Amino acid sequence: MCGENSSSLAPGFFVLNGIPGLEAAHTWIALPFCFMYITAVLGNCGLIYLISHEEALHRPMYYFLALLSFTDVTLCTTTVPNMLCIFWFNLKEIHFNACLAQMFFVHMLTGMESGVLMLMALDRYVAICHPLRYSTILTNLVITKAGLATFLRGVLLILPFTFLTKRLPYCRSNFIPHTYCDHMSVAKVSCGNFKVNAIYGLMVALLIGVFDICCISVSYTMILRAVVSLSSADARHKAFSTCTSHICAIVITYVPAFFTFFAHRFGGHNIPHHIHIIVANIYLLLPPTMNPIVYGVKTKQIREGVIKFLVGDRLSLPKTNKS
Repeated sequence: MCGENSSSLAPGFFVLNGIPGLEAAHTWIALPFCFMYITAVLGNCGLIYLISHEEALHRPMYYFLALLSFTDVTLCTTTVPNMLCIFWFNLKEIHFNACLAQMFFVHMLTGMESGVLMLMALDRYVAICHPLRYSTILTNLVITKAGLATFLRGVLLILPFTFLTKRLPYCRSNFIPHTYCDHMSVAKVSCGNFKVNAIYGLMVALLIGVFDICCISVSYTMILRAVVSLSSADARHKAFSTCTSHICAIVITYVPAFFTFFAHRFGGHNIPHHIHIIVANIYLLLPPTMNPIVYGVKTKQIREGVIKFLVGDRLSLPKTNKS
């Protein structure tokens, strides 16, 4: 199969090899990934349903959370089903254009995920530093425009990835040592000069990542100043407790992202390749899996909404019988 494509500048398909060096363990490695994916789909879809149906959750903070949940569940759905097919059924082939499409959605959605976390930090800043103007600043129109801007930013910055990758000649091999089509993993398979891809990929990472982290850092610096200035210890605790879920989401998202980014560029020869692949997959799966759990545990309104949804009808039965 590889020989047929080696003479072509654009292969008909790529072969995703999964996790090189751990082929014998693919079946077992797939089990935790499958469990995490099911948890992510159920948790995020449950959050979206709860926020859309529970009137008490019709607030800017929860609208942003619903947008994050939608982004997360879409992100892991672009990679995990195909990954499980590789691990369990040895279905490794992916069409060239399908690979480019997967690459676009993976990078666009990770960029959008970062953007939504940044918007959520701004939401916490307005809620704590300007509480009286919260509802007038973050109107539904503003929230819609902010979400749309985040989406368009991801599309416009990531779309060149597909064109830069498609222009490369592929005359060596069509085997990709990965579980999904990552930008640089695909570019490195080519026999051409992919320096432009590497430079543009670094620029996009800096434009999205550094900008969002700076906005998050400035927001929390202002929040910290506002919280410290409060006279009551109880008021300080109550104000900052509204941020704990978001801080957990930031840590869950950015820690594996930083590891993947720096290890890929500066520790390529010191860290085994299969560790790169595993962490890259954890980076895509961990936030979608953990975010609904973190917000469900830490946020009182969501806990109450879940309890009301699960046992509301049962609790209402004894009251109707008594009457």
